[in-house]
Amino acid sequence: MPRILLFTGKGGVGKTSIAAATALRAAERGMRTLVISTDAAHSLGDAFDREIGPNPVPLADNLDGQEIEVYHSIEKHWGKLQAYIRSLFRWRGVDEVFAEEMSVLPGMEEVASFLWVHQHFHSGAYELIVIDAAPTGETLRFLALPEVGRWWMDKLFPLHRKVARVLRPAVERVTDMPVPQEETYDAAERLFRDLDSIHATFTDPAITSVRVVLNPETMVIKESQRTFTYLHLFGYATDAVILNRVLPADVEGSYFAEMRAAQQRNRALIDEVFSPLPILEIPYFPREVMGVESLRRMGASLYGDRDPAARLYDRRTFELQAGADGRITVTLALPRVQKDQVDLVQRGDELTITVGHYRRNLLLPRVLHGRDVERAKVEEGRRVITFAARSTGA
Repeated sequence: MPRILLFTGKGGVGKTSIAAATALRAAERGMRTLVISTDAAHSLGDAFDREIGPNPVPLADNLDGQEIEVYHSIEKHWGKLQAYIRSLFRWRGVDEVFAEEMSVLPGMEEVASFLWVHQHFHSGAYELIVIDAAPTGETLRFLALPEVGRWWMDKLFPLHRKVARVLRPAVERVTDMPVPQEETYDAAERLFRDLDSIHATFTDPAITSVRVVLNPETMVIKESQRTFTYLHLFGYATDAVILNRVLPADVEGSYFAEMRAAQQRNRALIDEVFSPLPILEIPYFPREVMGVESLRRMGASLYGDRDPAARLYDRRTFELQAGADGRITVTLALPRVQKDQVDLVQRGDELTITVGHYRRNLLLPRVLHGRDVERAKVEEGRRVITFAARSTGA
């Protein structure tokens, strides 16, 4: 079964270079690999120092690359639906060019990206698919889409289709307004069924691993922490954190020595936030990472003897579960946890857990804001924290 690795991080942290280096490293170990960019501001071609198009192109032995282009992808995967939306705009007298632009609805680009990955995963052409994802906010929207699609398919789609089937003959007699035909609904149904299949694929940790890329800077760490929390909220497994552009110990000059000291202070915070995930470091290279040779050096520095496609961490670091009584339970993996010397401090949207000399910082998802910790216990190296139900007046 193919593996999927998804790299995300704040814009500018170097995730594209790291995704490219990972794909190249895997390909040179003999895996048939595809590296695919879902970021609208593509830079994958820049990383390989060559042009990459909207369909897969060879980049090296065992390695293909693809930069998803929204209009090409929507025409391929969502042509009938887009044609109907265009016809509605034209019926309202909207200019042809403007109708074309307006028919690309919010979320369609993310859907197109999912469908490409889904197609490649089931094609059997690749053993590994490496995704250079958009910056964190867009990536979370990308990953939330299958869940939204499933809700729409279960709750609204069947009703909408039945109503349209009943009303279509009457509407067509009194107006020339375009009414969805059965083939349009068939296309929508296929789309949402595919999204459901994609969700199952992306939330299976044996198949898909998310790797969060960050620099040792306070603002970047905070955004990465937020991303880490929401990835787990949506059920996506993170198997590693990649710390990029770490200054070496032998930097010269007071300017770089001060930066190095700040990075080292932030390194302790990164351990608190992301432990027990493995944290892989990449040094600050003296030259820009561009082209196959520099990507090869980056891949060797990042993975060493590791298999880049392997699951680097095989447990979920935390899980959320809502109970019928309104309470929400958070279960965290905390290695070396003892039953005594446990301290919980909740400040706004942040929960700090201290066990002896071990501390974990957890940024709470929005669903837990305003809730108090009701109880906490240790079970087999995992910390189980129960948050109280919301009061009816909240």
